[in-house]
Amino acid sequence: MPQRVRLAPATPTPGGTVHTPQTDGRLLKGERRKEELIEATLQVVAREGVAGVSHRAVAREAGLPATAAAYHFTSIDDLLTGALTRCMEQDADRMLRLAEETDGGPEGITALAELLAKVVNGPGRLLAEYELYLLAARRPELRGPTRHWLEAIAAYGRRYTDDPVRVRALKGVIDGLLLQGLLTDTPPNAAEFEAVLRHVLL
Repeated sequence: MPQRVRLAPATPTPGGTVHTPQTDGRLLKGERRKEELIEATLQVVAREGVAGVSHRAVAREAGLPATAAAYHFTSIDDLLTGALTRCMEQDADRMLRLAEETDGGPEGITALAELLAKVVNGPGRLLAEYELYLLAARRPELRGPTRHWLEAIAAYGRRYTDDPVRVRALKGVIDGLLLQGLLTDTPPNAAEFEAVLRHVLL
């Protein structure tokens, strides 16, 4: 007699939705596709600017069918918002980790200077970030992720000072130096970043 195949039971969620292994697999695949499309959007922005972003261009960059981008991101705004959110969240997370690790001493400034030097020496990704960052200046609805980044810088600064003016100066210094790094053939090195950061924080 042939054996009966036992299917894994469906798992109800707190909201009452039933998830089976098959649906969970589809959700994971969908999330991976979205991640691939966001990364592709950043690559297109770095190479062609925001104006170069289209569903077709992003799907082609990701090596996916032309319909994939429109399926996961209904509008170009959705793609740009997803890309900006990814950048700002990653940058903010790195800054917050540094804030947690420093005790307010010079070693923490050295670590931040080394991170900034590494970022500015990979100009493609940084250029894409600032293209999107400046887009948020024109589009208030995109400013949530940029605020997260600025709040992370402030959290780092408060490990060194309670002076709100110095904390605000730190925000301007970091963004300013990174932007200047895109405009010169010789971006700042870690020692140059560290000298400025020490001047602001110590």
